[in-house]
Amino acid sequence: MYWRELMRQMYEIGVGSLTIVAVISIFIGAVTAVQFAYQLQDSFVPQYYIGFIVRSSMLIELAPTFSCLVLAGKVGSNIASELGSMRITEQIDALQIMGVNTTSYLVAPKILASIIVIPLLIIISAALGMLGGLLASLANGVTFTVFMKGMMSWFDPFNVVMMLVKATVFAFLLTSVACYHGFFVEGGSLGVGKASTRAVVQGSILILVADYVIAQLMT
Repeated sequence: MYWRELMRQMYEIGVGSLTIVAVISIFIGAVTAVQFAYQLQDSFVPQYYIGFIVRSSMLIELAPTFSCLVLAGKVGSNIASELGSMRITEQIDALQIMGVNTTSYLVAPKILASIIVIPLLIIISAALGMLGGLLASLANGVTFTVFMKGMMSWFDPFNVVMMLVKATVFAFLLTSVACYHGFFVEGGSLGVGKASTRAVVQGSILILVADYVIAQLMT
């Protein structure tokens, strides 16, 4: 029963969020490349720095933070609404009467699934962001060789570690906050809406705070 619920949550969080994460990542990478290329105009900085900036920005900051802020809105609101609806319709009370540990059955699979799936989404996000930066660079006259030279210059594997740490922490925060607000909702359908809003707002704020703390500790 728990395994089945875990698989369902992994599918809903991972596959269900793949499209929006992919679209956002491609355009973030493209915009980063275009804006940095604009900053290089009338300067003596080589063009291959565009690839370096796109890669570093996507790994360190843009992929984990932007993607998880979007997921806080999509996944967080869905979780809060789902649990809130179960609470006001007394489904959670029914499960407790049947002897089911509702916390481990309803909350734990969601948190565990997000910790497993969201870092994978962030890896895809970083890769697609670099692809978007490449396509935008090609459209603005930067050759493939020049862009890839920047992509492969001064690579530090620790940046990937930092990205995965951020993704894991953000996944836990956005899911646990949403589960809390949904599980303890009060006030009928109006309360479900308020709980969903609070989950998104508080989850986003915690992600930004955690982003600063992790950056301070790991850099």
